[in-house]
Amino acid sequence: MTVRNLSKDTRILAILVTAAVLIWLDATILSTALERLADPSTGLGASPGELQWAVGSYSLIFATGLFVAGALGDRYGHRTVLLLGLVAFGVASVWAAWAGDPAQLIVARGLMGAGGAMIMPSSMAIIGVTFPPARRAAAIAAWSASSGVGVAGGPLIGGLLIDHFWWGSIFLVNVPVVAFALAGVLRTVPNPRAASRRKVDTAGLVLSTAGLVGLAYGLIEGGQSVDWGRARVWLPIVAGVALLAAFVVAELRAAQPSFDPRLFRNARFAAGNLALGALFFGVTGQMFFGTFYLQGARGMSAWDAGLVALPGALGVIAGAPLGARLTRRLGVAPVAGAGLVAVTAAFAANLAFGLHTSLFWWCVAGALSGLGIGAAVAPVTAAVVAALPPERMGAGSAVTSTIRQVGSVLGIAVLGTILTSNYRDGVGPALAGLPPGVQEDASPSAEATRHAAGVLGRPDLVEAANRAFVDAMHVTASWAGAVVLAGAVAVAVAFRARRKPALEPSPTVTKVAVR
Repeated sequence: MTVRNLSKDTRILAILVTAAVLIWLDATILSTALERLADPSTGLGASPGELQWAVGSYSLIFATGLFVAGALGDRYGHRTVLLLGLVAFGVASVWAAWAGDPAQLIVARGLMGAGGAMIMPSSMAIIGVTFPPARRAAAIAAWSASSGVGVAGGPLIGGLLIDHFWWGSIFLVNVPVVAFALAGVLRTVPNPRAASRRKVDTAGLVLSTAGLVGLAYGLIEGGQSVDWGRARVWLPIVAGVALLAAFVVAELRAAQPSFDPRLFRNARFAAGNLALGALFFGVTGQMFFGTFYLQGARGMSAWDAGLVALPGALGVIAGAPLGARLTRRLGVAPVAGAGLVAVTAAFAANLAFGLHTSLFWWCVAGALSGLGIGAAVAPVTAAVVAALPPERMGAGSAVTSTIRQVGSVLGIAVLGTILTSNYRDGVGPALAGLPPGVQEDASPSAEATRHAAGVLGRPDLVEAANRAFVDAMHVTASWAGAVVLAGAVAVAVAFRARRKPALEPSPTVTKVAVR
């Protein structure tokens, strides 16, 4: 069967799935390049803080961009916004590929996040208009399955490109996907608009973005300076918290808030979103320090590291349908709670990993974590949205999508800072005999220490760097596991009594809620 023989709505769905793959692919593919980007010789010589921003800027702008993307689609047409998102993603990918320094890469990644924020809600709106209710659930399920393709394919594609080309090639892989999606959207996709146009929440966008930037900046800077009493550390944190508080007040006063804080009066909605935010907090941090463990401390190639990450991705793919089936029989609390406990157990397993631990156990822990993630995300997402009245489900779904991204931003900022601070403390004694300037250059990261060891001809510093990193990873994994465990407790408490209206929504509601 050729593409021409497919029905128009099937072609539209194929194009939207292609566009969605970009979002998930880019969320995972960068992890394979972090070690290379930190290398002063073959990369950009990025510091840990700059790498945190390179990862976090994508999620940060993605989260706050969701506030305005839906309203822009209602006003100017969702295909128009989808096209703008694809163009932004493509331009940013080319820019990132040839970024001359970490600052350019960070800005380019933020632009990718803006593109992703325009792609996601526009795609969902177009699916809602294109497919009748009887077929809409299946269409959304197919669109949601694109996440599995991106999660599984990102590390493998990234590893292959990193090992055979330069680090920027991981971004150029987006360009042909963007070109294909643009051609398909222009040729096939309709341009629906809302009958009543929502006002663009400019105040919400500015306050939330500035608040998250300030908070993340202060946390990351604290890890770099190791002096939390400096004004450049605590002042941005205080300003960020104040701006986020102002954002909440502004949304409470808005007639049509993009992020409605009132929804959190519903205990199940609040607890479920807390659990999702905690999960994405931990998992994003795991992706950050896991790369440096495998490629840095263990000396693996990017491709091999991608292969080792594959059991985790396959676990997510297998866990999602398993979690959905078990939830229908047992309810959200035992299934999602067990899933989050499994993720916590995988973090606890990190405490046993050293420089010579068999990678078989890393794969086992990854598969366990993936199964837990898959089993928890879909049921919790469906349940928190179904806990709301039907007229509030759209707003609730938008809030849930935002909370996930905010969890990722804070995971990178907080866990990355914990990793950096503990590494500095651990490697300090080994660097004590070096000149002050060399000590300062060698202490920020294991990559910097290894580089200094090569320049100085001190192989003992490489061993010290690896040991200090593994110790720092253990501390970071402990904090990540504790946060995810708190999410498990929240789910278990909030959903302990099974209520059929909340936990057994119609198939349409369940599928729409799972992004």
